[in-house]
Amino acid sequence: MKNYTITVNGNVYDVTVEEGASTGAAASTPVAAPKKAAPAQKAAAPAGAQGSVKVNAPMQGKILSVKATAGQAVKKGEVLFVLEAMKMENEIVAPQDGTVASINIAAGDKVESGAVLATMN
Repeated sequence: MKNYTITVNGNVYDVTVEEGASTGAAASTPVAAPKKAAPAQKAAAPAGAQGSVKVNAPMQGKILSVKATAGQAVKKGEVLFVLEAMKMENEIVAPQDGTVASINIAAGDKVESGAVLATMN
């Protein structure tokens, strides 16, 4: 038997795999309940760079692209990010006219529902 630690969608599982199973496929059984993986730490934004309006992730997923940059003027409804969730691409748009104060994520990052993706003024 071999023990492995596997991370799936941010959940960590300890798995034991039997070698030489008679069906030709290895049987795996979870040994422990899933543990939450530690979230990656982001660099803190410079003081005064946070805006008063937060743009939050509506659901968990993966950021496919970042369409805005800090300091960019945007209009209400303009696409800021593309978020992939359940194999669908979702556009995250500006909630109001303003200027992007900070971008808190990058393309390829996995985010949880409610995570602050950006702030605006």
